[in-house]
Amino acid sequence: MNILQLIRPAPFIPQIEGEEAIGKAYSYWRGRIFSGIYIGYVFFIFSRKSMIFAFPAIMTEMGFLKSQVGMLSSILSIMYGASKFLSGMVADRSNPRFFMSLGLIFTALSTLLFSFSSSLIFLGLFCAINGFFQGWGWPPCARQLTHWFSQKERGTWWGLWNTATTLGTAVIALLTVNLYTQFGWRAAVLVPSFLCIGAAFLVMKLLCDTPQSVGLPPIEVYKKEEPTRAKEQELGVKEILFKYVLTNRYLWVLAFAYFCIYLIRAAITDWGMIYLIETKGYKAAVASACIVSVEVGGFCGSIAAGWISDQIFKGKRGPVTILFSLGILIPLTYFWFSPAVPFPIEIGFFTLAGFLVYGPQMVIGMHAAELAHKKASATASGFTGTFAYAGAAVAGYPLGRLTEIFGWQAFFTALIIAAAAAVLLLSPLWSVQRREEPAIAS
Repeated sequence: MNILQLIRPAPFIPQIEGEEAIGKAYSYWRGRIFSGIYIGYVFFIFSRKSMIFAFPAIMTEMGFLKSQVGMLSSILSIMYGASKFLSGMVADRSNPRFFMSLGLIFTALSTLLFSFSSSLIFLGLFCAINGFFQGWGWPPCARQLTHWFSQKERGTWWGLWNTATTLGTAVIALLTVNLYTQFGWRAAVLVPSFLCIGAAFLVMKLLCDTPQSVGLPPIEVYKKEEPTRAKEQELGVKEILFKYVLTNRYLWVLAFAYFCIYLIRAAITDWGMIYLIETKGYKAAVASACIVSVEVGGFCGSIAAGWISDQIFKGKRGPVTILFSLGILIPLTYFWFSPAVPFPIEIGFFTLAGFLVYGPQMVIGMHAAELAHKKASATASGFTGTFAYAGAAVAGYPLGRLTEIFGWQAFFTALIIAAAAAVLLLSPLWSVQRREEPAIAS
């Protein structure tokens, strides 16, 4: 059996009879699937961020410049972004159970090889391989969330799932700093790679494909959001691309806004430790606490943004992304002036930055999935995600080079411009909620 046969969508089976039996089965599978995609994505973050958080130690040990370390980050982000779009098209026509698990295994192997490398060329090569297989993480999660959770509740569930990003980043930041302080940066990268391989087999055990593949009705029918629904079928690649993604003007707007938001997010999480060490004189362990606080804020921001979009704005995602993006200007302005303040205030501003950045980061990805067809959700998320990681790539080498030449004030000026651009781009989507047509079986 080749890999294409292994990851193909699971076939539909006859539907379970009885509302009570369907309800119990839905409850069981939704809990199991949510656990699977949450655990899986935490470990995708482990694999990627373990390398990034080792960059300060790599700079010190190998004598690399900011621009050289930034280049490694850019390579990873460029490959991740490109892979996200390609893997999104595959994920819409694949079984998430195997697609996500295999991606986690391959990205862990690339991290393992990174830990044994010393030259900039090989470090860059394994960053590229890692980035490619990182793209196998998000799209299957988007497919699961759109098939197993309905429109009226999806913001809350997507927000909860998105905390996997913040939890994974916070835990790996602490683990990485402790490991490279005691054993060197190679151990800080090697240990997470073995953890990821073990997690991949757990994910493979937990996940399944669509509700119909385990004998359940579509989520819209189960939640009575649609009284009847024609039998679903998988869409062709051409139909997904040209009917629901590339010709969808809303997705283009979200994509450019995503570029700005991810530039800010990657800049704060990837450069934050170096900024604090150089400008405030913090030790690595203390600086890492500020980065952890970004993730704590992001954890709360993801949940809050999803809940607000569901409960206050009744499924409208635009108001949340606009208001949160506007709020990002507050911590960025503080960082720009960089005053000397007590450490708890420093922590507070980093927490606020995480809260305000991760809100739109989560909601934009969900909005993209909802503004396409359900059967094109992974491709739509991957398409916008490509632009997002182009922004993250700009936060690598270009922003590192800018900071080398003009200093940290130029760094934060660029982020303030990005936040303002995001607000302007998102403003036309204030009232846009959903664009979907049912897939009808011939």
